[in-house]
Amino acid sequence: MMLQHLWDFIRAQDAYLQSPFFPVLFSLTVYLGFCLPFIVLDLLSSKVALLRQYRIQQKSQVSWSMMWCCLAQSLYNHLLYIFPLTVLHWYWRPVSYPTQAPGLFRLVWNIVACLLLFDFQYFVWHLLHHKVPWLYQTFHKVHHKYTATFALTTEHSGAWETLSLGFFAAVNPLLLGCHPMTEMLFFLLNIWLSVEDHSGYDFPWSTHRLVPFGLYGGAPHHDLHHLKFKSNYAPYFTHWDKLFGTLHSN
Repeated sequence: MMLQHLWDFIRAQDAYLQSPFFPVLFSLTVYLGFCLPFIVLDLLSSKVALLRQYRIQQKSQVSWSMMWCCLAQSLYNHLLYIFPLTVLHWYWRPVSYPTQAPGLFRLVWNIVACLLLFDFQYFVWHLLHHKVPWLYQTFHKVHHKYTATFALTTEHSGAWETLSLGFFAAVNPLLLGCHPMTEMLFFLLNIWLSVEDHSGYDFPWSTHRLVPFGLYGGAPHHDLHHLKFKSNYAPYFTHWDKLFGTLHSN
């Protein structure tokens, strides 16, 4: 019943949902909204020792110029690449929304399935773009400009990387036949986990501490990848890196 009420509320915003501007504004607003708390932490942690103790690389400093460089790159990619593609998608494939909300079990199952599929796709893409020098130098190197991660480095990447990973995230709900509400919630979760991965902070309530048995790598796992380059290629879970012998920890 709660899901149905939530879905009815979402459907009531039909004028916004049907707009060609909605996908890019949704993506950018959610991304920046998730980054904002970490931006505040970055500005305060240099002055507040209590906050700095949770910074993974405690000697690293995040400056305004570093933040602006990442933000400018993200805005550039959204305006020049993502926005035109979402308008074309809106034109060729109009969105229709069913009246019924998905069941809770199906919603959770599909979100987990989308996340696991994205994790696998990202791992393969990421591994290739590190093992093949031309791919790394041409496409992926820009994302490794900073060896100490902070939230806005999440989308500091070139057009190919932005579009490739965006394609994986967009196509998976379609492949799995997900309800539009499930698709939206998957996008929210995927953006949050990606931002948290790049945040540079390890809190007692971080996702990797909530998922048992070391199944989830989280921010320390990905921060180490940015620091040393040759390990921890999966974005979220650890099983693919374990299987391929590329899992490292501090």
